[in-house]
Amino acid sequence: MNEPETARRLAVWYRLLHTRGCGYVAAHGAGMYEAAAFTPETLEELRERFSLGETSGWRALERHFDELSEALRGLRRTLCYNDFYYTNMAVARDGSAALMFDYNLLGKGYAYSDLRNVCSSLSPSAGAAFLEEYGGFDEREAAVDEAVSPIIDLHMACRWDSFPSWAEALPQLIATELEDRIKRALELR
Repeated sequence: MNEPETARRLAVWYRLLHTRGCGYVAAHGAGMYEAAAFTPETLEELRERFSLGETSGWRALERHFDELSEALRGLRRTLCYNDFYYTNMAVARDGSAALMFDYNLLGKGYAYSDLRNVCSSLSPSAGAAFLEEYGGFDEREAAVDEAVSPIIDLHMACRWDSFPSWAEALPQLIATELEDRIKRALELR
């Protein structure tokens, strides 16, 4: 998780997955699990459970929900791994290759959600090496992801048997930072 060269090898694997995944999704349907979780019903459930209705972030989300939904549906779709964790990684003994296994969360989505997931677990130098080797990303995807991922992640966290610690800060983030994230996402549409 801290070695830049291992991160570079993983980036090669992710780039191949995303590149080939675009063709697969084009041929077999393009529905995204992110879009399936970003619904009025999900918003209502989260608003009630976390008392978010009176926050500036939530009010912005309600005002711009249709625009955000359209932006989300407009992103390029591919196959996404969705489960980056070191126990799902295999690295060749000589360090010449790396890949991910355990495909139970593989799904259709947008590439940046995978990139965010990977880089959040890597050291800063390994994350920079990963992104450099991967070859860049769509700024629009990043901006839309920044706005919708807290909602999707909180929704997913509520499905766990016990609420995960990684999601504890999401209601506060939604309340205080979401409005600015939404503005950026809609500016880059």
